[in-house]
Amino acid sequence: MQYAGLFLFGVLAGEELIVRYGLHPALSRLDDHAHLLARQALVRRLRVVVPVVMLPAAALAVAVLVVGTGPGLALRWATLVAMTAFLLLSFLGTVPINIQVDAWRADAPPPGWQEVVRRWARLDVFRSTAATAAFLFAVLAVAQGGAS
Repeated sequence: MQYAGLFLFGVLAGEELIVRYGLHPALSRLDDHAHLLARQALVRRLRVVVPVVMLPAAALAVAVLVVGTGPGLALRWATLVAMTAFLLLSFLGTVPINIQVDAWRADAPPPGWQEVVRRWARLDVFRSTAATAAFLFAVLAVAQGGAS
């Protein structure tokens, strides 16, 4: 169970890092219309892909904490805390912005749209860091011999 969670945390952290430090900086180099079209396409694709990974990962973090024995208890707790932070930053932060962005007209974005994108980016730094931290803590828990 812990190894399955470790795999999902790794996939999630990798996806988050690529989106945060690969895709979004590239979007900022596009003209406004292309930027918004690409952002909307990413929102539509990732709103399916990310939950398929993050929800089972979160469930496994809880399950491993509940049934896990042996060394690594503090690291299993840290994994769950980081995953909870990721979920909260997602559901209370970036997801509402993504819903808003998806409704924009790329050829006539609302005034101040760039500030909304900057707010999303600030939140996403913390979000991607939380996903990466969850992966790191899960790796360290397995390394301590706390696998179930």
